[in-house]
Amino acid sequence: MRGFAVFFVKELRELLRTKRLLILCCLFLLFGIMNPAVAKLTPKLIGLMSEELAAQGMTVSAVTVTSMDSWVQFEKNIPFALIILLIMFSGIYTFEYSRGTLIPLLTKGLSRAAAVLSKCAVVMLMWTGGLALCFGLTYFYGDFYWDNSAVHSLFFAGFCWWLFGLLMIGCVVFFSSFAASSAQVLLGTGAVYFVMLLAGMYGRAKAYLPTRLCDSLSLFRGDLHPSDYTAAAVVTAALTAALILAALPLTKQRQI
Repeated sequence: MRGFAVFFVKELRELLRTKRLLILCCLFLLFGIMNPAVAKLTPKLIGLMSEELAAQGMTVSAVTVTSMDSWVQFEKNIPFALIILLIMFSGIYTFEYSRGTLIPLLTKGLSRAAAVLSKCAVVMLMWTGGLALCFGLTYFYGDFYWDNSAVHSLFFAGFCWWLFGLLMIGCVVFFSSFAASSAQVLLGTGAVYFVMLLAGMYGRAKAYLPTRLCDSLSLFRGDLHPSDYTAAAVVTAALTAALILAALPLTKQRQI
């Protein structure tokens, strides 16, 4: 536990020193405000365009905006936030391997497993905090301007995105245990996602794939229920744990 605490504090200091913590806070804050803002401004933008469209013989009917429109924006924007987070942390292991900055700590008796788990915990903490910030702002403004009660399973949808993000972070941890660069880590993580998309083309497998967790719109509309996501959630949690556990012996064998 001492080794984990040392590495954990070190990573938090690095986040502050490199201003990545500030950047991530601003990123998720921006997306959290953008979700309801885009929905709120849509009728005004269409109103500004209506006269020009009318001159071309096109009639635009009035647009009614609800909290659903804000949550649709949430589903569209949160994947971009996750991608940016993964890019920012894709070199969190490979950079230290290439620079040899872990050697002084390891020679003092701290374990590689503690280094891996502490870095993983920090990235997961950033994802958890960022998602909570984005979700909380969207929820607050959704209630302020409209009524969130019209949207189904909001908190479960947020949980699904959180769990899917943990899986992607698990992929980064796994590929970082043997990859030589952050680009290779991102390619490996992207390949995992692409394979899941291909597997999703087989109808029977779709309910068990982690990508099912990204389908928030079906939850919001009530087309699917939380019970329809149980199998995918269990598979995602198991894969995340397996990837992180597999990274430990691979990291131990890696030359630094």
